[in-house]
Amino acid sequence: MKGRPNLLYIFADQMRACDMACAGNPDVSTPNLDRLAAEGVRFNNATSCIPVCTPARACLLTGRFPLSTGMFLNDLQLSTRERSIAHVLADEDYETAYVGKWHLDGGNRWAFTPPGPRRQGFDHWHAINCDHRDYLDPVYYQGDSSDPVRPEVYATDWETDTALNCIDTMTGTDQDHNPWALVLSWSTPHNPYQQLPDRWIDSYDPATLELRANAADTEEHRRDLSGYYAHISALDEALGRLLDGLDQRGLTEDTIVVFTSDHGDMLGSHGAYRKQWPWDESALVPLIVRWPTDLGTGETCDVPFSTEDTAPTLLSWMGLETPETMEGRDLTGAIAGHEAAPLSSVLMSITPFSENRGDAWRGVRTDRHTFVRKASGPWLLYDNLQDPCQLKNLVDDPACKAIRSALEKELDRWLELLGDSFEAPEAYVRRYGYEVEAGNSAPHSYDLEIPQPLIHARRRDEL
Repeated sequence: MKGRPNLLYIFADQMRACDMACAGNPDVSTPNLDRLAAEGVRFNNATSCIPVCTPARACLLTGRFPLSTGMFLNDLQLSTRERSIAHVLADEDYETAYVGKWHLDGGNRWAFTPPGPRRQGFDHWHAINCDHRDYLDPVYYQGDSSDPVRPEVYATDWETDTALNCIDTMTGTDQDHNPWALVLSWSTPHNPYQQLPDRWIDSYDPATLELRANAADTEEHRRDLSGYYAHISALDEALGRLLDGLDQRGLTEDTIVVFTSDHGDMLGSHGAYRKQWPWDESALVPLIVRWPTDLGTGETCDVPFSTEDTAPTLLSWMGLETPETMEGRDLTGAIAGHEAAPLSSVLMSITPFSENRGDAWRGVRTDRHTFVRKASGPWLLYDNLQDPCQLKNLVDDPACKAIRSALEKELDRWLELLGDSFEAPEAYVRRYGYEVEAGNSAPHSYDLEIPQPLIHARRRDEL
């Protein structure tokens, strides 16, 4: 390997950790995710610190917690004073690129994010702030142009083709090119679940699927799950093209590949939907890392790994210093077995909004247990090894009193560390000066008038 590694960081939107064959789900076909896991390390305890889109993405890029950045609602704009992993890499002569969904530039979801500070250190740009309107007719912006592009292909296909083209642009024909870092943010398997191209629409028969043991067996849940799995298989196919593309370009040995998600999806488990919940369907995310020169192959790792740990850990693997602003943990030593693993990761919902307008909560997840507290007191306690579907709440079980006490102290330690006094949601909204609508939702819209006809990107078969 020559010099510093490239980075291909791929993350799905709203994908659960349990929905890969390599994670034990026989219903969903994921041969390329299975291949990546066989060639790298799969993490069993990777969590989304705050399992909802904008806040999780801010944690990922900055390595900082939501109360530090103020990013605890969807559709907020990440401060241009933040220092992201892309800034660090660009300062070290990396070429940086972002492809896909951004969701860090405020409430106008179709607005153009101009070159400069609001792109948070990314140079090459092929993205949209947020668009879950229609995966068969997605909208993006490319480079410096404020003219929207409508590629007229399935979002996953366009995002993947664009990522491969972007890699070619960054590598060129010069064998001594600068290292590069590309973040590919796929828009799916986030709902709507049934917006699929013809080749995927009937790929899963709802009647044959096995629902989670904590989800009611309803026609709606089966229908949603069939589309959700189809989106995942489409992502898996796209991942295969990316891995093959690295092989064909001679970049495999020089490139760290990461696959994960910003958060999961309840899909009816525990009678809940979407995200912002502490249960594993929402908070536990897939995480697979492949680096042929430094990590093992076909292994699993139980080290607790949270969203804000991503930037510090990646920078360490890449031989770069972590900025003092980053609050996440460098887990390279723990993953390699040279250092003790942290006891837990913190989980939180600061101001529930939109699809989840219930009580705020804080929690911790260890390599075995999940403990969650509401303002009114302890709420949930699960033994995730004995009870992987979290069916038995042990919070009031006398036999678990010592475990609950230890986990309460661990959560208190986290709250003190974060300076989080666990106040009412409205207090945080006031403190940060946000204007919100009913249910603490930050205002958002698709108000930008898309001119017709749009500039059309080349179709997939022309790329």
